[in-house]
Amino acid sequence: MEFHLDNIIGKSKAIRDVLELVKKVANTQATVLITGASGTGKELIALALHALSDRKDKLFLPVNCGALPETLLESLLFGHMKGSFTGAFANQEGLFEKAKGGTIFLDEIGEIPQHLQVKLLRALEAKEILPIGATTPRHIDVRVLAATNRDLTQEVAAGRFREDLFYRLNVMEIHIPPLKDRPEDIPLLIDCFIKRHNPELKRNFHGIDADAVQLLMALPWKGNVRELDNVIEHTMILAEGEHIALKDLPAAVVASSAGHAAFTFNLRDALSQFEKQHITRVLEQTNQDRKEAAKLLDISLSSLYRKIEELEIP
Repeated sequence: MEFHLDNIIGKSKAIRDVLELVKKVANTQATVLITGASGTGKELIALALHALSDRKDKLFLPVNCGALPETLLESLLFGHMKGSFTGAFANQEGLFEKAKGGTIFLDEIGEIPQHLQVKLLRALEAKEILPIGATTPRHIDVRVLAATNRDLTQEVAAGRFREDLFYRLNVMEIHIPPLKDRPEDIPLLIDCFIKRHNPELKRNFHGIDADAVQLLMALPWKGNVRELDNVIEHTMILAEGEHIALKDLPAAVVASSAGHAAFTFNLRDALSQFEKQHITRVLEQTNQDRKEAAKLLDISLSSLYRKIEELEIP
């Protein structure tokens, strides 16, 4: 399988730490639980773990456990025997058998029904499965990687997820931080998306203007990398020229930036942004009573007036 760590875009310490952990864990047989919010790239990390392992020449089979009904998911994973249920017209090999020395990636593992949690636990512990309708267990040789955007410790506490299965899956955890915690990765991701979408969209963009990047770096990105990719693709479809400009960004994106200070690497500018936001909040709390605000801020009233003027606080 052609895959390199360079496929995972980012220069932040958070991503560098993730990649270091991937390199340490990849060539073991350990089960790995990949956690992180939706859209952070959990399947990409799973693919990296497979591609850097000694199983790389075998199959990598991803399964979205939350996208299928229980019966269909059980059949897909463990297989079934002819006649074991309505519509089972022939024996069907499950993905655990099809993997044959490769890797199976169970995405959204927190969605798996409790009945299947028992069968999955046996697959992990005994390295064997029992297809639907079969009486004889079958040996499997497969590495299991799993991912979730849920807090499985809370799911265990609520009785929705088996504690013994959680510990079997969580031999090693790799957590992917949200995009809002690593804004320095956003310019690299934007460049990557532009290069990827240019041929697909028959465009010839060479980059994005600095002010547009600044705005995008300041946003919270609840949908993470997937949402950023969607915004860039949307913008490229409608924009003209060779560089994406601030005016080209979707109106909803620009509107959502209201209240979010533009991101800056410069420490002095960052401190000024924080100072302005903090003083503004204190003034709001005191209903614009500057004397009371100065007291709460522990500065003189003259200093507060000077700060209001310097920071252009309305």
